[in-house]
Amino acid sequence: MSKIAAIIGRILIAIIFILSGAGKLADLSSTQAYMASHGLSAQFALPAALFELIAGLCLAAGFMVRLVSVLLIGFVALTILFFHSQIGDSDQRIEALKNLAIIGGLALAFAHSHMWSHYYAIRSQRRGEVAARTAEERVHDAELRAARAEARAEALEQGGVATTTAAYEPRTVVTDVNHDGVPEVRRRRWFDW
Repeated sequence: MSKIAAIIGRILIAIIFILSGAGKLADLSSTQAYMASHGLSAQFALPAALFELIAGLCLAAGFMVRLVSVLLIGFVALTILFFHSQIGDSDQRIEALKNLAIIGGLALAFAHSHMWSHYYAIRSQRRGEVAARTAEERVHDAELRAARAEARAEALEQGGVATTTAAYEPRTVVTDVNHDGVPEVRRRRWFDW
């Protein structure tokens, strides 16, 4: 479950960068003016917007998560340094703290590996569990199923009182649903009438 939470968290963090980069690309002139007002060259607007968009997409897709996380941590730290360094201003302080929280989320994304490695780990773990079952366990399970089927068949031949509640409840049905020779007792639903 923690692997799924890590994937969801990484995607949610990536959305911040995807939307920010796309917004900067959509209105590049105001991004250039904003950067120039903070003493940076306006030429950095396009590379910054493309970096945010591409890095966010890589983070969301699980592609090179560790490298992208480190690069985005540096990018967000520079954003704090150049744009939100006036801690005395309450708005700037809130923005700086928000960016520190994003750095924390990126550090957690770095700590967890790629999305696909999580998927493969879950899949290989399940395969290992299935392979761990020995032939003896499978034979034992088959013998148990056969014994239960024989007991149900005998009970049905004798009136069905021992294994089914069909004699007491008119809404239950005894059928062989999966055609394995073992009758299953199932309750009729309102739409089966």
